[in-house]
Amino acid sequence: MNEVYASMAGNVWKVLVKPGDQVEEGQDVVILESMKMEIPIAAECDGTVKEVKINEGDFVNEGDVIVEIEE
Repeated sequence: MNEVYASMAGNVWKVLVKPGDQVEEGQDVVILESMKMEIPIAAECDGTVKEVKINEGDFVNEGDVIVEIEE
């Protein structure tokens, strides 16, 4: 199981995946908004989304787990 972490603190602007989706390494899974900038967060491996731990509008801190992926 691999976890995708927030690279910085910010608001979850858009969730691009849902449980059961197939993702590829480098594919954007979430877009954060911080300081009026949109920051894409990408999967670091190929696999299936097991769980999305956040919702659009949530605030996340740097290092928070946002998505779990099964290889």
